[in-house]
Amino acid sequence: MLVIENLTYRIAGRDILKGASARLPEGRRVGLVGRNGAGKTTLFKLIQGEIGSDGGDITLPAQARLGAVAQEAPAGPTSLLDTVLAADTERADLLAESESSTDPHRLGEIHARLEAIDAYSAPARAAAILAGLGFPAADQLRPCSEFSGGWRMRVALAAVLFAAPDLLLLDEPTNYLDLEGVLWLEDFLKRYRGTVLIISHDRDLLNTAAEFILHLEHGKLTLYSGNYDTFAEVRAQKRANDLAFNKKQEAARAHMQAFVDRFRYKKNKAKQAQARVKMIAKLKFADVPLDEHIAPIRIPQCEEASPPLITMDRIAVGYEPGKPVLSNVTMRFDPDDRIALLGKNGNGKSTLAKLLVQKLTPMSGEMVRARKLVPGYFAQHQLEELDGTVTPITTLARLRPKLSEQQLRTQLGGFGFSADKQRTNVAKLSGGERARLMLALATLDKPNLLILDEPTNHLDIDARGELLSALNDYEGAVVLVSHDRRLIESTADRLYLVANGTVAPFDGDLEDYRKFLLSNDAPRETGDSEESKLSKAEARRDAAERRRQLKAMKEKSDSEERQVEALNAEIRKYDTTLSDPLLFAQNPAKGNAVAKKRAEAARKLKAAEDRWIKFSEDYESALAAEDATVHRQAI
Repeated sequence: MLVIENLTYRIAGRDILKGASARLPEGRRVGLVGRNGAGKTTLFKLIQGEIGSDGGDITLPAQARLGAVAQEAPAGPTSLLDTVLAADTERADLLAESESSTDPHRLGEIHARLEAIDAYSAPARAAAILAGLGFPAADQLRPCSEFSGGWRMRVALAAVLFAAPDLLLLDEPTNYLDLEGVLWLEDFLKRYRGTVLIISHDRDLLNTAAEFILHLEHGKLTLYSGNYDTFAEVRAQKRANDLAFNKKQEAARAHMQAFVDRFRYKKNKAKQAQARVKMIAKLKFADVPLDEHIAPIRIPQCEEASPPLITMDRIAVGYEPGKPVLSNVTMRFDPDDRIALLGKNGNGKSTLAKLLVQKLTPMSGEMVRARKLVPGYFAQHQLEELDGTVTPITTLARLRPKLSEQQLRTQLGGFGFSADKQRTNVAKLSGGERARLMLALATLDKPNLLILDEPTNHLDIDARGELLSALNDYEGAVVLVSHDRRLIESTADRLYLVANGTVAPFDGDLEDYRKFLLSNDAPRETGDSEESKLSKAEARRDAAERRRQLKAMKEKSDSEERQVEALNAEIRKYDTTLSDPLLFAQNPAKGNAVAKKRAEAARKLKAAEDRWIKFSEDYESALAAEDATVHRQAI
C-alpha cells in the first residue's frame, strides 16, 4: 500500500529522516512510534505532500484515497451531521449532480453509483460515528460554531473516519477524547477495512488496535510485527543481542590487537601480525543506537494528614445559580485513596475536580475539609494559560516568591528540566515539557491530595511510564481523570462513575467499563428500573470477584514460573563450575559442596515445576469457565 524508499528530510541542516525506508502492509493497522521530536508528524506531512523531501520516494497505488484529520477544526453554521456527511466528497458531488442533471442515462449512472457506495445509509453511519465520539442525536443537528475547539476537533475526526479513505492517517487522535471515546475508537479501528497509520502515545490503543509497529529512531524506520508490547520486547531483545555480539567482537579485536602490538616488529611473527591487522579491519559490529535519556518525574512527598481529607454530604455544585451540574454527591476522601473518575466529557468530572480544589463552592449540602489538607491541581486548560515569555524557573518563582532559587531548581529538576531548559522561555518548550512544568507547579506545595485532569495528553510513552511510577511512589491521595487506561489500571484502586448528574461507585474494572459502554449499558436520561440496576450491579460485583480470584491464581502461576526460571539459572551456574575438569582434583571440598548445592536446587526445581504446572492448569480451567460464563451472559 504505502512504500517509503530512502527518504531524507532536513531542517536547518539537521537530519530528521536519513535514508528511511519502509513498506506498509495493505489493509493493516500500523502504529507509528518514536520519541517526541523524532519526526513522526513530519513524516505524515511528507506522505500527504504538504512538504517536499530532500531525497527518496513515497509511493501509493494509483487511485488510492488518503485521509487525515483536518488541522483546523470545522466551524460556521453547518450542523455536525452535515459537516461529517460532506467529508464523502464523491457522495456529495453525485447528490448535487442528481439535483441538476436532466439526462436520463446520466441520472441512471448516478443512482447506480450512489447505490454502490451505500450513499443512502450515509446519514445513519455518520450519526453512529458522531454518537461514538460523544455527540448525542440532538447535538448532531447543532451548528459547529456552538462547540468549543476540542469538541470541533472530534467532528474533524468523525469526518475523516466517515470518509473511509484507503490510507487513514491519525496523529494523536485521542488527545481530544475522553476514555469513552478512546474505547469506541479502538473498536472502530479494529473493524476498519483500509490501511491505518496512527501516531499515538497511548500504549493501550497501540496494543489493542495496532497489528504492526513502525519505529522511527535516529532518522530510520523499522517495521515490527505485533502490537506495542511485542515491539518493546522484541526491540529490547534485539538490542541485548546486538550488545552481546559487539562485546564479543570487541574482545576478539582486543585479543588480536594485543598480538599485533607484541609481535608486529618480530621477523618470525610479522606475517601473522599483519594477518591479524587485516582481520581486525574486517570485523563487523552491530549498529546499536544509544539509549535516549528519559527525563525523570518525581513527585515531592507530602506531609501526613489525619483522615478524612474531605467529606461531602449531599453536595450540589455547578456554574449557574439553580442549575447544578452535579447533585446529591456524597463521598469521602482519605489520605491513601487512589480514585479514578469515569464518565463522558461534559458529565461533570472536571466540575468535581474544581470543587475539590475550591475553584467552585457547593450550592447546597455539607463539605468538610481537613485542617492540614494541601491540594494540588493539574488541568489541561492550564497549559494555555502559561506565560510563554518567561522561563520555567520564573514561572515557579512568581507563584511562590519566598522559595529560594535552589528550591525552585530542585523542583524543576524532579520533573526532568535540565539547567538549560529551566532558563528557556516557556513558548519554546515542547508540549510534553509544558505538561511537566504544570506538574511541577501542581506539586510545588507538596500536596497530600493530588487532582490530575488529563495529565498525559502531551506526554510520550516513556514519560507516561515515569508519571505512572511517580504516582505509585507518591504517598498522598490521588484523584485521576484520564483516557489513559494503563495509568488508571496501574494507579487507581477505586472507580467512580460521573453520569446522570451525580457520582457513584462503579463496581468492576476498566474491562467491565468497556463492555458496559460498548454494549449500550451506559446510563440514559430515562434510566433503568431499580430492579434492573440492582441486577446489573450484582452481576458486576460477581464478575469483579471472579476476576479477583483469577488474578490471584495467575499471580501464583507467574510466581512459580519465575521461581523455575531462577532455579534453572542457578543450576546452570553450578553446571558451569562443575564442568571444570580440574575442580575435584584441585579442590575436592569445593566440588562436593557445589554438587550438593546443585542436587538441592534440582530438588527445589522439581517441586517448583510441579506447583507451576498445577497452578497453571487451575488458572486455565478457571479462565475457560469464566469465558463460558461471559458467553452465556452475552447470549
